[in-house]
Amino acid sequence: MFFILLGAPGAGKGTQADIIVKEMSLPHVASGDLFRHALKNGTELGKQAESYMKGGKLVPDEITIKMILERIAQPDCKNGCVFDGFPRTIEQAKALDAALEKQGKSIEEAIYIEVPSEVLLDRLTGRWVCRTCQSPYHQKNSPPRKEGVCDKCSGELYQRADDTEVTIKERLKVYFAQTMPLLDYYEKKDRLFKVNGNQHIDSVGKDIVKFLKGLKQKK
Repeated sequence: MFFILLGAPGAGKGTQADIIVKEMSLPHVASGDLFRHALKNGTELGKQAESYMKGGKLVPDEITIKMILERIAQPDCKNGCVFDGFPRTIEQAKALDAALEKQGKSIEEAIYIEVPSEVLLDRLTGRWVCRTCQSPYHQKNSPPRKEGVCDKCSGELYQRADDTEVTIKERLKVYFAQTMPLLDYYEKKDRLFKVNGNQHIDSVGKDIVKFLKGLKQKK
C-alpha cells in the first residue's frame, strides 16, 4: 500500500508520518532525507542535486524522481511506503504513477492534512531549535522550562532563518500554488482523503490511521 502525505510547512507531516509508519508497518520515504543522504554520501544524484541546492534553486523533477525511484526499488518498499514531501508537482505525480504502474502497483491514497494559513503562520514563527541536539520547541505550544535554553542538553535555542514571518509567508504562498493542482489531481482519481490538521496531534493521527486501516480491511 503506497500512501502520499500532503500538507503545508507546519501542518505536521513528519509527526503524522511517524505515527502512520508505526501503525501500518510501512517505511517512511521523505524526499528531504533522501537529498541529505545523497549529499552526505556523495552519490551521483546527490552531486547533481547539490549544484541546484547551493544556488537556492529547486532540484529538477528528473533528478528528484530518479532518487525516489531508487529508494522504492529497495526491498523494504516491496509492500508499500509513506511518501512525505513527494510528489510536489503534477509532473512528479504522473512519473510516480507511471513507475508504480509498471510494477502493477498504484497510489492507494493521498492524505492531505488541512490547516488554516493563519494557524500555520503561528506554528512556524514560534518554532525554536537547539543548536546542539536539534530538539524542537515552540514558544506557545511546547516552550522550554528556561527561556532560550534546551531542556535536554542546556544548548542555546535559536530560530532558523527560514522561520521568520516574511520567509514563511513566501514559503506558504509557493506551497499552496504548487499543491492545489495536486489536490485536484488525486481528487479526480478518487484518491484524496482530507483530515482536519487543526486539532491535537493525537487526534489527527487517530483520524488518519482509522481511515487507512479501513482501506486495508477492504482489500
